Amino acid sequence: MDTAALRRKMDGVFAPISTPFAPDEEVDCEGLRFNVEFYACSELLGFLALGSNGENKSLTEEEKLRVLETILRHKAPQQVVMVGATYDAQRDTERFFRQAAELGADFGLVLSPGYFRKQMTEEVLYRYFSTVADASPMPILLYNAPGFCGVTLSPALVARLAGHPNIVGMKDSAPSGIENFLRVENDSFHVLAGSANFLFPAMLRGSIGGTVSLANSFPQLAVELFRCGRARDEARGAPLQERVKRINEAIAGPYGPPGVKAAMNLAGLCGGIPRRPLLPLTDAQREDLRRYLVQEGVLA
Repeated sequence: MDTAALRRKMDGVFAPISTPFAPDEEVDCEGLRFNVEFYACSELLGFLALGSNGENKSLTEEEKLRVLETILRHKAPQQVVMVGATYDAQRDTERFFRQAAELGADFGLVLSPGYFRKQMTEEVLYRYFSTVADASPMPILLYNAPGFCGVTLSPALVARLAGHPNIVGMKDSAPSGIENFLRVENDSFHVLAGSANFLFPAMLRGSIGGTVSLANSFPQLAVELFRCGRARDEARGAPLQERVKRINEAIAGPYGPPGVKAAMNLAGLCGGIPRRPLLPLTDAQREDLRRYLVQEGVLA
């Protein structure tokens, strides 16, 4: 992929799309289709399928492929799909990426193995990511999410991996430190903000976009913040970033994926329920969230 095409496929907002579950905890593919068709009419660049908001770890292999296939079938033609792999065994990551590529995914997003995290030295991680990239039929992005796997990617490791021809970027979801990775940003390696909480400042420092959970419930708000970042519009972007951060922290901060699902339900989308062991919001929590979102002007 040439650098111009790569930028077109990463220059925007991705929704780390939620997997809705019915009351019996079965995957609600009709609800997912409804959501994707709604997003297809938005200005979202695309989707991260099977990330943390997609409850990747709670899905069977067959369910993962069904979710991915539903997203690919109902997205807009120009929308881009990256797909997450959260395995501890490298063979599983490689097998899954072959299947995802056959279905039509554009990129793979690779989380560090975390079960043996004491053994995840720089050299082990370098071999893991670089050889996954060697084997992958689609370009891959690194996923820095220490809150999920207990492993933090170092700037030095990312700089080494950025030279691999099939590693084209990273998603940084750590709460701080994206500026250290943005030093590696170039035409063939793009660093995406992994939270709406720092999308605007990351773009001022050189990021070209982000994968932000707020886009699940309020995609246009996330796109508006992205536009401010692209235009380097600090007069509009700085106060909007503060507002977005407040809203995002009210939704995902205390609740994680169940909060994202509750906000989606309130916004008229199909969030459904989380799959156990996660708990849905209580009636009182849901009402508090509804009142806050009305106060912020994102719900009527």
